[in-house]
Amino acid sequence: MAPAHPHAVLFACGMNAVRSPMAAGLFGRLYGKTIYVGSAGVQKGELDPFAVAVMEEVGVDISRHKPVTFEELDQLEGLSFDLIVTLSPPAHHKALELTHTIAADVVYWPTVDPTSIEGSREQRLDAYREVRDMLMARISERFGKPGGGNE
Repeated sequence: MAPAHPHAVLFACGMNAVRSPMAAGLFGRLYGKTIYVGSAGVQKGELDPFAVAVMEEVGVDISRHKPVTFEELDQLEGLSFDLIVTLSPPAHHKALELTHTIAADVVYWPTVDPTSIEGSREQRLDAYREVRDMLMARISERFGKPGGGNE
């Protein structure tokens, strides 16, 4: 039997600028309004244009994403998530700290930070594409195919 679907999922990484907004965008595309999704970082970065570009390639627009920290997200809307998917070690440690005060399951999906890849523009974009595709595969594997329609 597949794990029960959570009502609200938070994707978290180091700066909420690449991995977690990509994951949240992909998740939102698959599950629409059936499961609430958010993203946060341990620190606040600037949205990465390479992340925006590779997401546009698959029809997901994250260009309006505004990076937020866990604390900012808590102030804006609260941390009412029943599953936190962490994509970096600092985010994982932060999420585990939060479980002392909120009832949420935490899972760690080690995810390469594509910002560290050097090379030509195309080589760098390929690194971001690999992260995007890995996230899509992990999301589909964990949450299954969305039920009914393409919302």
